Amino acid sequence: MTIPNSITSIGNSAFYGCSGLTNVTIPNSVTNIGNGAFYNCYGLTNVTIGNSVTSIGNSAFEFCSGLTNVTIPNSVTSIGDWAFSFCPSLTNVMIPGSVISIGSGAFYGCSGLTNVTIGNSVTSIGNEAFRACFNLVSVTIPNGVTNIGDAAFYSCSNLTSVSIPDSVISMGNQLYQSCPKLKVATIGNSVTSIGDYAFTGCSGLTSVTIGNSATSIGDGAFFDCSSLTSVTIPSSVTNIAVGAFSICSSLTNIAVNVGNPSYASAGGVLFNKAMTTLIQCPGKLTGSYVIPSSVANIGDGAFYDCYVLGSVTIPNSVSYIGVAAFYQCYGLTSVTIPKSVTSIGVNAFNYCLGLHQMYFEGNAPSGGTSLFYGESGTVYYVPGTMGWGATLGGWPTAGWYQPRPQILGSGPGLGAQSNGFRFNISWATNTSVVVEASTNFQNWTPVITNTLVSGTRTFRDSTWTNYPQRFYRVRSQ
Repeated sequence: MTIPNSITSIGNSAFYGCSGLTNVTIPNSVTNIGNGAFYNCYGLTNVTIGNSVTSIGNSAFEFCSGLTNVTIPNSVTSIGDWAFSFCPSLTNVMIPGSVISIGSGAFYGCSGLTNVTIGNSVTSIGNEAFRACFNLVSVTIPNGVTNIGDAAFYSCSNLTSVSIPDSVISMGNQLYQSCPKLKVATIGNSVTSIGDYAFTGCSGLTSVTIGNSATSIGDGAFFDCSSLTSVTIPSSVTNIAVGAFSICSSLTNIAVNVGNPSYASAGGVLFNKAMTTLIQCPGKLTGSYVIPSSVANIGDGAFYDCYVLGSVTIPNSVSYIGVAAFYQCYGLTSVTIPKSVTSIGVNAFNYCLGLHQMYFEGNAPSGGTSLFYGESGTVYYVPGTMGWGATLGGWPTAGWYQPRPQILGSGPGLGAQSNGFRFNISWATNTSVVVEASTNFQNWTPVITNTLVSGTRTFRDSTWTNYPQRFYRVRSQ
């Protein structure tokens, strides 16, 4: 088809579905190519666009699956949404310096595209602009670009490196998701936020540099970046979303700039500044880990997929264990939950395949549903503590009998009462213990011998007011 020189515009859907059309020459008289003008012309192999065209409409060449060559002239300022999407035979594209914006999905599904040159006047790359360009190896983003849309390079599975220039302010969600060959990413110093799932599934990513203007790192931003070994959080970052560094199985260190007002790092583990919340443990943490005594909350997904972690010690300062906090910690075999813990999030210990015993020192926690999945075991609790049923989180419960009798430090009626000084004793069922008293820690006198029915017994001393001070201990008979 040769379009006459008298034509100045090609209307919307003008050649829609002309599947037998193989070659088109658009003359210099044409200034506009309308929306869907050559939509689904799947026999079209070659297009020559005249030097007066300023805009290529939405879906203008969408589904032209046979198109192998197109030259975009210097007159074009905008490439519309989905303009060349699903043109899998297109191998090379040069976007001239006249173009200011590349529309959403403009080259989506151009799976044969190996090389793209983006002109220096481009300021915006739309959502999904190059999504599923599986053979795209490299792309240079010019310094004029200020915005890169969501999923712009999603599933560009052969892309090996990317450099985001300092001109870029906004990085979209899922920007480089599922780019497994991407090894190096440099994020410019003007980027203020790294979007949700921006690098999720970039399993080959070994190095990332986060610019000094970044204030937020989105949900799962580096989720499943299994080759990433270390990352440094600059002082500008004030918000890190849940799971930003989960399933990074080679990650050994999350470092934080000492000047950061919101976050801190100790031993490669990420905390809030006050170190009251443990946010993220690096995935390759090995051996035993003792949580600092300052921690009150173990965050959602904090130990997600720490698959080589052998054991963890939870201090008495912790009151909350988050959702999926220890998800897929295959190396854990048993965990002791201190009495300070009052709430545990769902799926907290799912797929901890080596875990078969959980020991609770205090009362049954709230939220204790669906704690376990993919493993089987028993929850043990101290007799005399409260709120326990036949199961917790899907596992059966049983009394946890210590190697020696103990005085419980919690429960109703503990301490000085109108009818005596009281405390509860716990040990094995139907065993006998002796309660002894002293005024000086040196001379101990037996007060009573108790048989622990159901593993617990309440002791009451009605004569305690007869002494200036009195201490108690328990022992086996």
